[in-house]
Amino acid sequence: MLRHAISPSRRFTKASHDVVRHPRLSSDAKILLLYVQGLPEDAPCRPLSELARKLGIKGRAYQKAKEQLVAHGYVHEWRTQGGRGRWITEQLVANTPLTIEQAAHLRGAPPTTAPPSAHIPTVGEPAARTVGGYEPVEDHSDKTTPHPPSEAEPATDPEPEPTPRPVDSHQLACAERVLLSLRHTRRELHLGAREARALAVEAVKWLERGLSESDLRHALLAGRPEDGVRSAFGFLRYRLVQKLPADPAPPLASTPVGRRPGRLLIAR
Repeated sequence: MLRHAISPSRRFTKASHDVVRHPRLSSDAKILLLYVQGLPEDAPCRPLSELARKLGIKGRAYQKAKEQLVAHGYVHEWRTQGGRGRWITEQLVANTPLTIEQAAHLRGAPPTTAPPSAHIPTVGEPAARTVGGYEPVEDHSDKTTPHPPSEAEPATDPEPEPTPRPVDSHQLACAERVLLSLRHTRRELHLGAREARALAVEAVKWLERGLSESDLRHALLAGRPEDGVRSAFGFLRYRLVQKLPADPAPPLASTPVGRRPGRLLIAR
């Protein structure tokens, strides 16, 4: 193979070999990542999907590229609700893989979004659904009728229920896909759609701690029980809860002077 290369003197982007030679990133994912990193500092914030359309990466091709970048720590997303109930999606695109903690540190406090506790109430009365999007699974298992206080015990005000932790819809879909795929390897781990959707809430915790979909699948399939599996739902739920790895908290790597670790995009 003959090679002929002339290094450009201007209008170029520094590309890490870790990105260019990444074996699990498609060409669309690499081009999209390098395109974002090459944007000028004063470029206005645009959603990642809009930037991808400028490169001709649309539909399923964009979704696949984004899934790969998210899975390997190059893209992070947060959905928050503003003061008027408007949802804002913030995207952080980095030229080096970042953990969830490192990405949150770089993101800092949301500029225009108040914390959930500032809203009174945080969630209003039930209303008809007016906009599209993923609808989180509701868990009614803890909604039991409280016993009335006895005469000897004074009645006390019930403690407010904690605000449920927001779950990334993309990671939730990935976790559900992994759970449904287990049937192809072990028929005894066959789950229904509703069962997989319920277990996906626990499986997302694995993905949030830096494990890939392949790691999650391997952990659920490893170690076949001697007496077999009587209930796929019970067996997988036990493993997801009991085998949950510890939350890693590595120190933030020092960023070289002059090197931009990531770019924050806000999709309104």
